[in-house]
Amino acid sequence: MNYIDMLVMFAGLLIVSAILFLILKRWKQLHPLIQPIDSMEGVEFEHFCAKMLEQKGFLEVEVTKSSRDYGVDILAQKDGITYAIQCKCYSEPVGIKAIQEAYAGRDFYDCMVGVVLTNQYFTAPAVEVAKKLKILLWDRGYIDRMLEE
Repeated sequence: MNYIDMLVMFAGLLIVSAILFLILKRWKQLHPLIQPIDSMEGVEFEHFCAKMLEQKGFLEVEVTKSSRDYGVDILAQKDGITYAIQCKCYSEPVGIKAIQEAYAGRDFYDCMVGVVLTNQYFTAPAVEVAKKLKILLWDRGYIDRMLEE
């Protein structure tokens, strides 16, 4: 390999590295909080979600006490609609139990809308039950969109 070939190869590596650096930098600007949420503990995730909701115009956002919350971690309202929100910071898809908790909590707190908010996605049975019980499912994609806006 001669000097010119080595120089061209080095320049190519430098350009590819610069492009990857810029892509990563832009991704971190768009998703500054998404990586750390996966490692959050439950209560920390609940407070993160409450803050995110406040930034998106929800009012009277209240994190319920950790024990005996009756299946709801956050109470909030927006545009005259009251929300009972169950937060789940999991490493795998969320199942039916979270939907049942939000359903019970919505009624217990006399809210209009029940929600399960997670850093993951939902199992097919959970989606089916949520439709039947009229519980909104806000998954990782929903969080991504909220953070991008």
